[in-house]
Amino acid sequence: MDKITIVGAGRVGESTAQILAQRSLCKVLALLDVKEGAAAGAALDIQEAAPLFGYDTRVIGGTKAEIMADSGLVIITAGIPRKPGMSRSDVVDTNMGILDVIMDEVMEYAPDSKVIIVSNPVDFLTYYAWKKTGWHRSRVLGQAGVLDSSRMAAFVALETTFSVKDINAMVLGGHGDAMVPMTRFTTISGIPIEHFLDQEAIDRIVERSRFGGAEILALKRNSSAYDAPAAAIAEMVEAIVLDRRQVLPAVAILEGEYGQKDLAMGVPCVLSEEGMNNVVELPLNDSEKAMFDETIVNIKNDLKRLK
Repeated sequence: MDKITIVGAGRVGESTAQILAQRSLCKVLALLDVKEGAAAGAALDIQEAAPLFGYDTRVIGGTKAEIMADSGLVIITAGIPRKPGMSRSDVVDTNMGILDVIMDEVMEYAPDSKVIIVSNPVDFLTYYAWKKTGWHRSRVLGQAGVLDSSRMAAFVALETTFSVKDINAMVLGGHGDAMVPMTRFTTISGIPIEHFLDQEAIDRIVERSRFGGAEILALKRNSSAYDAPAAAIAEMVEAIVLDRRQVLPAVAILEGEYGQKDLAMGVPCVLSEEGMNNVVELPLNDSEKAMFDETIVNIKNDLKRLK
């Protein structure tokens, strides 16, 4: 891809920029932030690491929205982060106002781009961005499930001591504490985890995965997670830029899949150069359906703010 822009040069944005540059996923990588010097400083720092990591990506940063001009992909990490004790929904009003301004700028300077929303609450903000633009749903998606699935896979590896390379986890639904862990589709070298772990251990993994972000926030106190979120974003970007047609969980606009319409939530998607190519529908058992329905209620409660 010729150009990618990351809006928000905080910890998640800067860490994402570093990974994208190292993977050489674009020719030009732009960082945009309202704070004077933040994006430019981060960009220069990453650029100076290029000879050591061996990438030729040109990294630029600034405060003016024109910097995103002609971007093929815009990644939005800007917004106020959660503080200890806050839910993702607690930041919705402020972050909706921030996203409103950003999407106006995206439509002006990068009208042909695809957009990945990272800011919280990601389900609500992905829907809001899609409604505001009027774009095809393939062009507006959110990052959540890749991160939650990665956390779950990491905890499976810690519990079993098996290599993370052999572990595939799948998480649907809302982000974090609203997630729907699909343990039936979580495997180690294709073997269901139930073969290796008893239900008590699986429940322990699910619980820790569900509150993985909150655990990091409580430990750090002055910062939420950023390394794992950045890696999750990069996984999605690579699937799109390299047209992998990779199945990854992402926040997508549903048009009848899973019996839902006109809302955004985490589901398995095929990611390609088109963006969100299509949604993969998995059969849900009664327990999974109950969790899925609970997530839908939470998302719809947030969406009432738009009425």
